[in-house]
Amino acid sequence: METVACPDCDLLQHIPPLPPGGKARCARCSEVLVHQRADPLDRPLALTVAALIAFIIANTAPLMSLTAVGRESSTTIMGGAYEMWLQGSQITAVMVAICAVIAPGGHIAFMLAVLLAVRRPPAPRWVGILLRCAHFMHPWSMTEVMMLGILVALFKIAQLATVIPGIGMYAAFAFIMLLTAVMVAFDPHEVWTRVRWADGSPPPMIDPKATIA
Repeated sequence: METVACPDCDLLQHIPPLPPGGKARCARCSEVLVHQRADPLDRPLALTVAALIAFIIANTAPLMSLTAVGRESSTTIMGGAYEMWLQGSQITAVMVAICAVIAPGGHIAFMLAVLLAVRRPPAPRWVGILLRCAHFMHPWSMTEVMMLGILVALFKIAQLATVIPGIGMYAAFAFIMLLTAVMVAFDPHEVWTRVRWADGSPPPMIDPKATIA
């Protein structure tokens, strides 16, 4: 049993063990205090692996190809950032590389390491550091903003050239959807209950039913 404070009214309350899918609400204002997800580890792990595959394809396969006046060219996300660098837009190129490649890749890598490390509690203390790094990377992951910009550009150049979406674009859309699904299914509270304490002792009151073989 744990004690939590309601984020709305600050009432301290004891939360009993919840069944999978159960919720605990504040006795005063009915705000949801804890939501025990039905599958807090396996489902996020499967979605994270799928997102990693989509991310790799999105950054290695051509994003799109343009055909104009009998000439055809294609590029990837990093290829576009490199062309921006060559054209003199170094700051924009660096921001595109960080927000569209480095931050999303780091976020997925940290999440994958966390979800693999907590499968057998007690998890090592460095899992908490990786979880904080994943939370730090998440706001910088702006793949959806980049895709929105690409769609706007496609509408503007559709009358000047023939635009053919590549595999990379479909993979980028899949990555955005999978990353959203990961954040919905992921439960950081479940991770913290499995992390070894700073003094080396295992986390208290580990539920053996929650242990994944």
